[in-house]
Amino acid sequence: MKEDFYDILGISKGATAAEIKKAYRKKAIQYHPDKNPDNKEAEAKFKQAAEAYEILSDPDKKARYDQYGHAAFEGGGFGGGGMNMDDIFSQFGDIFGSAFGGGGFGGFGGGGQRRAKGSNLRIRVKLTLDEIANGVEKKVKVRRQRQAPDVRYTTCSACQGSGQTVRITNTILGRMQTAATCPSCNGSGQILANRPKGSNAQGMIQEEETVSIKIPAGVEEGMQLKVSGKGNDAPGNGITGDLIVLIEETPHDDFIREGQHLHHDLYISFSEAALGVAREVNLLDGKVRIKLESGIQSGKTLRLRGKGLPSLNGYGKGDLLVHINVWTPKTLNREQKQFFQKMENDDNFIPKPEKSEKSFFEKVKDMFA
Repeated sequence: MKEDFYDILGISKGATAAEIKKAYRKKAIQYHPDKNPDNKEAEAKFKQAAEAYEILSDPDKKARYDQYGHAAFEGGGFGGGGMNMDDIFSQFGDIFGSAFGGGGFGGFGGGGQRRAKGSNLRIRVKLTLDEIANGVEKKVKVRRQRQAPDVRYTTCSACQGSGQTVRITNTILGRMQTAATCPSCNGSGQILANRPKGSNAQGMIQEEETVSIKIPAGVEEGMQLKVSGKGNDAPGNGITGDLIVLIEETPHDDFIREGQHLHHDLYISFSEAALGVAREVNLLDGKVRIKLESGIQSGKTLRLRGKGLPSLNGYGKGDLLVHINVWTPKTLNREQKQFFQKMENDDNFIPKPEKSEKSFFEKVKDMFA
């Protein structure tokens, strides 16, 4: 079982953004590979801290984690899992400040190179309630920027392959060293040596690829899932970006969704309401027969437990709420009219509140008593 992200950073759920950043910096420096060479345990803790910070520093991801836990980022490699050292240094290297190398960071193995990361791609995937109930694998076509097969790069002479330029200035406090992304190679440490035919100025070509996306059961409208490494390539053998998948739900003919619960309107006639009836109700995975007692009232709600949608974290299912609506016919034939006219003064057909229910006037009287 995965350790709680708040416990990893040693903070509470109420921690501010500044406190989360401070806690991560402390852990990252403590377990940084430059301070713990060839220490697999420290490397694992370093990655754990980065994964926790990636989620908790993002308000949207943090809200999803607080609601669903680790399950919000499972299924098909989505979310914060699977980070490697290149991901960490690319995304969060600036947090280390001057702790490693005067404003830069050593990078894993001490090479000092800050690898550029390709841009993310975003797509929308529409799902039916049936697909959401069971989980689904979708295949989508994505146009990605890829490095041309025969492209070659050479070490950037401006930064000597480090991806950064260092500037030293004299101040009244002494010599100050600052580092910035190299403008010649945009931080990749490499520049284009040749430009293959059909590629752009960075040696990139556009290709269409079919990507398989495993979507777990129980996802909701507006959720974003991440498929690592399926975005655009970065020039100079950098880190490939990610594919961000936005979930959309298509409306269902029979059901309205409310979290894990489903709502269904069941229409019955006057006679069915008066005499009682057994009716079939559609489910997402079949049908169920329910018995309506005689004298059932319009507005009554029946709860069918466990007939809703599965939880994203795998703990049980929601319910199906069946709302009873007595349908009033708009036209009547002569015989039907005579029947209702005969019943008009019958006490059994005059609407009355339940014995335990107070009338409107009684409720008003109580308010001013």
